[in-house]
Amino acid sequence: MLKVAVVGVGAMGRNHARIFAEMPQTHLAAVADLDAEAAAQVARTYKAEAYADFEEMLTIERPDVVSVAVPTRLHRPVAVAALEAGSHVFVEKPLALSVTDGQAILDAARRTGRKLAVGHIERFNPAVVELKRLLDEGQLGRMFQLRSRRVGPFPPRVEDVGVVFDLATHEVNILEYLTQARITSLYAETQREIHAAHEDLLSGVLKFSNGAVGVLDINWLTPKKFRELTIIGERGMFAVNYLTQELQFFENSSASNGQWEGLTALMGVSEGRVVKYELKRKEPLRAELEAFISAVVEDHTPLIDGAEGLRAVLLAEKIIESGRTHQIIRLT
Repeated sequence: MLKVAVVGVGAMGRNHARIFAEMPQTHLAAVADLDAEAAAQVARTYKAEAYADFEEMLTIERPDVVSVAVPTRLHRPVAVAALEAGSHVFVEKPLALSVTDGQAILDAARRTGRKLAVGHIERFNPAVVELKRLLDEGQLGRMFQLRSRRVGPFPPRVEDVGVVFDLATHEVNILEYLTQARITSLYAETQREIHAAHEDLLSGVLKFSNGAVGVLDINWLTPKKFRELTIIGERGMFAVNYLTQELQFFENSSASNGQWEGLTALMGVSEGRVVKYELKRKEPLRAELEAFISAVVEDHTPLIDGAEGLRAVLLAEKIIESGRTHQIIRLT
């Protein structure tokens, strides 16, 4: 049984603690938070030790695994300290506040030989898992456009980053994963309307190495929360609702009989059948943390490792740069 500690027991960290306390392969030994009362409350709930100083916790507890759920600006010092203490580390997304900080975390993981995973939770959403399987089988054919809509009310808890690092990192990671292609160029318009220091609105256009186009619609200004993804291709359109874990396919009947090549100029696109997939719902965070523990126990690379987490941070930096300069950014 692996000895686990959680650093940061805010909204997300409390859920980490709950899941690690329930998993048969792990023992939640300790939690740490600058808010000593919050740490004590979570520790009492799960019969763990509470610390206000995470470094003291690392020294005393010597955990096998550390889950980092602190504000993004603190990811680097906490993750590096945990790795150097000999722990395998799971870091909530985004990996870090900058590529420089993210690279420092990767370097620490390589230097110590410990596992490092990054919490891109939507990759474990059952709708995304099934969509990836269907895309790999070729059900959609050639991809034309991917459109991500991740909008909702402003979260007061997020102070150190804007929507690009907090929300767009979800989407750029998912889109590169689903297309199996790199983003080669991007253009972004960003605005700050109500956040004290960072952008709270992003409209972006992405170009992928396979020719597909991506569209990002992301903000903290919408009264109702939407988490949606659509992918248009030659055989139709997939639609994902992240929140309800629903996946649908809207068929292009003009392409369903294998005559796309010959008839597209004459017939264009026409409406066909609609398929709603029956999915077994599961809490994505639980699936994500179970996968990380499996990577530690079975000694294999986590699904979203440090390098992939760093890629999302790089893309976030480029989106912010484009929003600031109003220039198209080309990536090699």
